[in-house]
Amino acid sequence: VQLQASGGGLVQDGGSLKLSCAASGNIRGMIDKTWYRQAPGKQREFVARMYSSGSPSYADSVKGRFTVSGDITESMVYLQVSSLKPEDTATYYCTLLVRGGRRYWGKGTQVTVSS
Repeated sequence: VQLQASGGGLVQDGGSLKLSCAASGNIRGMIDKTWYRQAPGKQREFVARMYSSGSPSYADSVKGRFTVSGDITESMVYLQVSSLKPEDTATYYCTLLVRGGRRYWGKGTQVTVSS
């Protein structure tokens, strides 16, 4: 299983980006796809999660500004990041949880928000 996040870049305060997560390989028993981020010198933190069924969930810090879309059973899912703030600057990672409890991680994509 391979995951690759893309779509990051440099934007101004208040700007938007659409991050993509491409999954490939023999994927069975998907439970969720989750976005995390990690800023320099800080711990990795949860951003948003989409499930095979039910509504997505978001960190309080991004609720109302970030939106996940797509179907986790498809190869591509997305994270629309809007009304960006400098504190959103981080490397964003997409992950996949499968039955059995293994979470796969992909290479991240850098989002930099200038003030």
